[in-house]
Amino acid sequence: MRTLLSRTWPAVLLGLLLRQTPSSGDEGGCLRAADILSCAGLGLDRPPADAPAWAAVLDLSHNRLTALRAGTFQGLPRLRSVRLAHNRLTAILPGAFRNSSGALLRHLDLSSNKLRAVEVAPFRDLPGLEELLLFDNLLATVERDAVAALAGLRRLYLGHNRLADFPFRAVREHPELVLLDLSWNRLPRLAPEDLTSLPVRLQRALYLHGNPLVCDCDAYRMLRLWELRGYPAVSDFLRDYTCLMYGARGLAVRFLPDFPQLCDSAAVAPQSGEVTVNAGVPALLHCSTALTGEHVTFFWVSPQHEYVAAPGNNGSLSVFANGSLRIAAARAEDSGVYWCMARDAAGRRNETQEVNVTVVTQHAGRDHDTFSTGLTTLLGCAVSLILVLAYLYLPPCRRPPAANEAGSESARSSAAEGPGRDRHVVFVEPPGKRQNGRPRVGGALEGHVGPASLLEPEAHQTQPALVLP
Repeated sequence: MRTLLSRTWPAVLLGLLLRQTPSSGDEGGCLRAADILSCAGLGLDRPPADAPAWAAVLDLSHNRLTALRAGTFQGLPRLRSVRLAHNRLTAILPGAFRNSSGALLRHLDLSSNKLRAVEVAPFRDLPGLEELLLFDNLLATVERDAVAALAGLRRLYLGHNRLADFPFRAVREHPELVLLDLSWNRLPRLAPEDLTSLPVRLQRALYLHGNPLVCDCDAYRMLRLWELRGYPAVSDFLRDYTCLMYGARGLAVRFLPDFPQLCDSAAVAPQSGEVTVNAGVPALLHCSTALTGEHVTFFWVSPQHEYVAAPGNNGSLSVFANGSLRIAAARAEDSGVYWCMARDAAGRRNETQEVNVTVVTQHAGRDHDTFSTGLTTLLGCAVSLILVLAYLYLPPCRRPPAANEAGSESARSSAAEGPGRDRHVVFVEPPGKRQNGRPRVGGALEGHVGPASLLEPEAHQTQPALVLP
């Protein structure tokens, strides 16, 4: 007998379990408590077909539902709350909530499913819905009028999705919305002109933390104002409000309190520097920071928005253990603003520094040399012109001729006087030859060429005349 019981016990137990497990559409395995019908975790692939009409709370979470088709909840006129979290829903078709409680339904939980869009059509039959949970889905779009169609909606949870945009202007005039959760999505920017125009009641509970926001001073000032006003959506999640320098992942800084260093003139300004380097010459940029310790890591962002961490990239840029950045051979395109960031091991502290690099190219140096040479030439021409004018218009210095000059055999002079100036002409002949031409002596001494003397040319022309002062 004992052997028989030991052999048949597993089969009996399995049979009992199978009897307690409902088939698809069967309500037999659900739990009932007052007006609550809980069918959670039963492996259902569709809602029970014989759900009682008195059910006000229907829990279908942790099942295998893939879609809500038209008429899914018909015959349930008292529903106030439907929980469909942790299923496999990919679609909610129009008319899914038709012929149900309609305006009585207040709470709808669709979290942790596989929905990709929030559309208008499925929610038109729920004018009284106050709380809609859609977090932890695959949502990439929200139709502009989807939220407006839910006129009674007060709380909308869209966190942990893939939203890169949201129609904030569509909820600006919403009469009831007091909470909007967009945390941990993919929003890259915040438009202050859209957010500050929202009702104050919604600004207080607009959750935007956890998004990969690009660092922006206007967004920082808006979040800072909300923090000072004590809005819980900001003050309770300060650590999760981060932004990315130039949009580069890995270069995240906290909006509050680190980002004021770049925006708020009243805050401590980051240390900045100006570096000038010749083209082709290595340059070393230092990252000054108050962070200390062997676990401090450094990151740089180049003017081309290139993220550079130790040890560097392809040899053109190198990052050392102390945070210094080395430019192997400076080029013209290396000019611009470099950002240095230091972060401790826990990632809780960040500091930034700006270094402005100017690369002087050789072409620029040649232009400078050309300009200098041209200026020198211009000055030389001006001096020469002054000397020529002085020679032409200034009277020469007079001195009595020396005795040996009067009887020189190698030179004869002729002076012509004119009004306001004296000119002396000397004809030079080669040594050992007689002077070309016969002078007509007008002076007392033969061989002396005096004023107004003329020379008679012979067959051969004389040597060129030199004009001497």
